[in-house]
Amino acid sequence: MRTVALPRINTAQAWREAARGLLAGGTRPEDVLWSFDDPAQVDLFAAPPPEISAPATARVPKSFVDMANRVAWHSGDDRFARLYAFLWRLRDRPALMQDRGDAQLAHLRAMEKNVNRCAHKMKAFVRFRDLAADGPRRRFAAWFEPTHHTVEPTAQFFARRFGDMDWVIVTPDVTAHFRDGNLSFAPGNARPDLPEDATEELWGTYFCNIFNPARVKVQAMTSEMPKKYWKNMPETRHIPQLLANAEARAREMQAAAPTLPPLRAERISAGLADMRAVATRDSLDSVHTQIRACTRCALCGPATQAVPGEGPRDAALMVVGEQPGDTEDRVGRPFVGPAGQMFDRIAAQAGLARDQAYVTNAVKHFKFQQRGKRRMHEPAHKSEVMHCKWWLEAEVALVKPKLIVAMGGTALLALTGTKEGILKRRGQIEETAHGPVLATVHPSYLLRLPDEDARETYTALFRQDLEKAAEYVSQVA
Repeated sequence: MRTVALPRINTAQAWREAARGLLAGGTRPEDVLWSFDDPAQVDLFAAPPPEISAPATARVPKSFVDMANRVAWHSGDDRFARLYAFLWRLRDRPALMQDRGDAQLAHLRAMEKNVNRCAHKMKAFVRFRDLAADGPRRRFAAWFEPTHHTVEPTAQFFARRFGDMDWVIVTPDVTAHFRDGNLSFAPGNARPDLPEDATEELWGTYFCNIFNPARVKVQAMTSEMPKKYWKNMPETRHIPQLLANAEARAREMQAAAPTLPPLRAERISAGLADMRAVATRDSLDSVHTQIRACTRCALCGPATQAVPGEGPRDAALMVVGEQPGDTEDRVGRPFVGPAGQMFDRIAAQAGLARDQAYVTNAVKHFKFQQRGKRRMHEPAHKSEVMHCKWWLEAEVALVKPKLIVAMGGTALLALTGTKEGILKRRGQIEETAHGPVLATVHPSYLLRLPDEDARETYTALFRQDLEKAAEYVSQVA
């Protein structure tokens, strides 16, 4: 049985060198007993113990080295044995580092994650106390109690962050000392008697002022800032009182909130109102011109052009589709592609003449995904529908139709605020802020149905919806 004693300082490097020697000598994991030395009680500036040397012969994936450099700082007594047992398997199976189903690797990854989390907590919760200056550089000291042996791997962070001052971080495990730009380590010590720092009162005042009582989530706070660290953090003494007063302070904030919008928001709202008024008062030709120049959302970039509606300016019936297709985008006219041709054919059968209706789309630009040479239709997002709703409302206000036929979910969303349950709502006339709206499916839906019987059924229902629209318009004309 080989016994390997690893030092408390420079542990990761010592383990790597020892593991290389054992692996080169063919020593099996069950024949190795790993031990971790207890620190001697010395002063803060004692020199670290000597390093362990071993022959460097084995080669392993870099990902394992990175993981071992973190796991070696875990507080678990079995960390070195687990690393070496996995290394023993890894020498013949380098791809084992990518095997997510391996139980040993999963355990090591969990240990690595715990060390990384502990290092993060140390960066967040170390609190320095100001000491008397010794020469031109200021001096600081801190006491910290990490869960794992993370002082040594994390100290470089503090050396970079506080390189212009001397400092000491004391822990029960290892002490990090930074003086004149040089970083060194020594065994840990008991908690030193650190002086009070006058800046802590200022820091506590700042902490209390940035505390938001309206967003208090105690469980989330203690998850990110465990209570074990509170006793060494000056600001945490204020937390119980802040939590106790959170509800009352939240009510005070709500009562003191302004009731009028900021001036900038007011100007934006006024500008939008003016633009809507211009679009409503102006001619339909002017609205079409503005639509063709529209850049209100990102769809204007890839599309060839915007496609406004067309038809009689006083049409009793307005037909609203979803968005232009590939053909409409190239030609610049609505309802001229396969779905539009299907609509013309069924509308004629239902007694609706295309040239007597105003046809348009809820979204004015073609949204698509490029697949090779083909541009495949992609449904518009709700935000894109809402951006284009302005133009649709202008068209409705100028045409003043007696009935609007909303074909498809996008049109129904723009006109009624929701597209849910379109198959249940089809054939029904709903009263909206834009007037009566008859819901139905889009002809492209019929074209996409793979089952021939279903296509015939829904085509017949679509024809009935258009017949109902024709009858409604004839009665109110």
